[in-house]
Amino acid sequence: MALAKKGSRRIVVDGVEYRWRVSSKHWCCDSDPRPLGYAVEHAARPGTTLVVDTGRPAVFPPEAVSDQLVLPAEVAAGIRAALADGWTPDADGPPFALCLSAPRSVGRPPGPVPA
Repeated sequence: MALAKKGSRRIVVDGVEYRWRVSSKHWCCDSDPRPLGYAVEHAARPGTTLVVDTGRPAVFPPEAVSDQLVLPAEVAAGIRAALADGWTPDADGPPFALCLSAPRSVGRPPGPVPA
């Protein structure tokens, strides 16, 4: 499962460059019960993709969805946790799943307040 370059963001963690993105499947505004998540891969040699489940809900009203629901600092922490747990990003293999409990509290995301 390779990430599309379009729409992905660059992040450097401990001197290594990665690309990451929140999948539209994770932050849609339907009654989707899946939690918020994102995917990460090594930028120079994409191998095993890291798929992170943040443990936070992904369902918000459309006007409240923000591109800041997953922040780069959280992605960096997820990458470090996955590496410590055995993720080898430049090796071939199936996606590496990492489930996290909510690393930061999330109240109402930025956006208009419903009337």
